[in-house]
Amino acid sequence: MGDSSALSSRTVPTTKMNIYLVGFMGTGKTSVGRLLGKERGWNFVDLDELIELKEQRRIVDIFAKDGEPYFRKVEKKILNQVSTQKQFVVACGGGVVLDKANVRLMKKTGIIICLSATPEEILRRVSSNNARPLLNVGKPKKRIELLLKMRAPYYMQADKIIDTSGLSVKQVVKKISKILAGRK
Repeated sequence: MGDSSALSSRTVPTTKMNIYLVGFMGTGKTSVGRLLGKERGWNFVDLDELIELKEQRRIVDIFAKDGEPYFRKVEKKILNQVSTQKQFVVACGGGVVLDKANVRLMKKTGIIICLSATPEEILRRVSSNNARPLLNVGKPKKRIELLLKMRAPYYMQADKIIDTSGLSVKQVVKKISKILAGRK
């Protein structure tokens, strides 16, 4: 996925919205979100971190004990709570876009920016992290390719898509800042 050129025709003033970073694991949502929030003077939240705090256990343990449907239910509830805030940069879990109601809510309360990367880049970035429940399989690269293909139509619902492959966190934040400058 390269940069998409068409921005949504919705014009939400940047001061009355949130910025939702979506995309597959390992595309830089948390790292980019932290720096973007800092540079804008906005609050930053990571939905997965909030879920772990609420559940008092790691995501991998939630998946193992209660399964993905339970995790998605908790994720939806936390997203609903966060969406009531303004001027938040929100790093969303990779599957948050699988629920149409989540996408509608994010579009209503902000701008959705999808961060993407090649399967090779994603694998390189996440290979040292065994807390990725969807990649705890024998052939993680094949699993990444499959999940990316399955989720592509959902990620395409974002207002903007930025390929983070080979880019630094600072470079991605600069690209997002340019996008937001054009929305004022």
